[in-house]
Amino acid sequence: MHRLTAFLLICSALACGAPHQLRAVIIDGVNNHDWQAGTAAIKEILAQTGHFTIDVATYPKLPDFAHYDVVINNFNGGHTAIGKRWPPEAEHALVAYVRNGGGLVIFHAANNAFLNWPEYNDIIGLGWREPSFGKGIAIASDGKINVIPQGGGLAPGHGPRHDFEIYVLAKNHPITRGLPNHWLHPSEQLTHGQHGPAQGLTILTYAISEISHQGEPMDWVRRYGKGRVYVTMLGHTWANEPNPNLQDPNFRKLLAQGVEWAAHGKVGRN
Repeated sequence: MHRLTAFLLICSALACGAPHQLRAVIIDGVNNHDWQAGTAAIKEILAQTGHFTIDVATYPKLPDFAHYDVVINNFNGGHTAIGKRWPPEAEHALVAYVRNGGGLVIFHAANNAFLNWPEYNDIIGLGWREPSFGKGIAIASDGKINVIPQGGGLAPGHGPRHDFEIYVLAKNHPITRGLPNHWLHPSEQLTHGQHGPAQGLTILTYAISEISHQGEPMDWVRRYGKGRVYVTMLGHTWANEPNPNLQDPNFRKLLAQGVEWAAHGKVGRN
């Protein structure tokens, strides 16, 4: 009888099944920010959802992208022509992975990286690039998205960390589901002057820069081939500093939902 009961319980568990765990990997090891603190925060945020298994590949180790539903890039080798690049085979593999349906998340300073990697610039849409590099995007007070022509707008930069209001622009996107229309985000770096190809982007959130005096994109997504890309400018970290921005519950929800959407195109278990 005990054996039969155990067998039935096992069969029931297999039939009903625990929710499918999405496989995530974080790439770190090089960054002008405190990548250890960033990776720890990402791991904690994703673990609390119960939806992910999480690996970390610390450079020079790089993962086999095909083993994962979503790759989270927390790597910034520099925004100049002499910035650190990955081996060519790894770069080709990441592009193929996303084109063929993989998910990619660009975490904060990772959008600075790989100035001379054309496909990466296309994938992220906007990066820490000079105005001569490409177009910019600004959001007007009425929510209208304005494209800044190549050569126009400010060079990339940011002021000191401070509290600022984040506004949700794409209110019906799965990543912003359940978030307030706006909230005060603590002690964060508000980046302005991002440029790039700026093709196929859906701007999710923005903030009003005290320097550019316009709405600057904070979070956006795009489709690349069959894949899904989520970029967040939030998540700033410096070594030996407190990071209350990483504890903001709305940021944590936004990031978790962004990673899940990148992984399989939806948010939630249904």
